[in-house]
Amino acid sequence: MTVTKVTSDKRAMTLTVVAEFDASVAKVWQLWENPRQLERWWGPPTYPATVTKHDFSVGGDVSYHMTGPNGDLSRGWWHIAAIEAPYRIEFANGIADETGAPHPDMPAMVVRVTLSEEASQRTRMSIESMFPSVEAMETFLSMGMQEGMSLAVGQIDALL
Repeated sequence: MTVTKVTSDKRAMTLTVVAEFDASVAKVWQLWENPRQLERWWGPPTYPATVTKHDFSVGGDVSYHMTGPNGDLSRGWWHIAAIEAPYRIEFANGIADETGAPHPDMPAMVVRVTLSEEASQRTRMSIESMFPSVEAMETFLSMGMQEGMSLAVGQIDALL
C-alpha cells in the first residue's frame, strides 16, 4: 500500500496522510493537475469521483461529486489558494450543496499538498487537512474522512 502514515492531531486540528510512490514528482503532480486522473483516485473505491469543473489555477475552482454504491451523490468543492508546480497546492475544501455551491451549514478546511523527491523516481506526497475548529474536525472524521482519504490515496499506485 502506498500510504505510509496517517496522523490525526486534535490539538493542531489536522489530519495528515503521507504516501510514497515509485514515480517522478512530475508524474504524481499530473494526478492533481489532470481532472481525468484526479477522478480516478479522489474518491474511495466505493465512492468514485466525477470532476465537473477543474480550473487548476490560483483563484480557480474545482467541483466534483462522488457516487455511492446506491447511487447517492456526495458533492464537494475546492478553491485554489496557491500552486507551486509541481511541488505544492493549497486549497479550501468543503462539502457542496446540490447546486455545487459551498454548503452553508458545513465548515470548510484548508488542504495543503506537498510533493517531494525522495530518491530518483520516488515521490513522497503529504496531504494535510487543517480544520477551523475541533468540532469541524470531529464532524469530518465522523463522516469517515480518515478512512476515505487513506483508501483514495491507496488507489494511486495502480494509476502510476
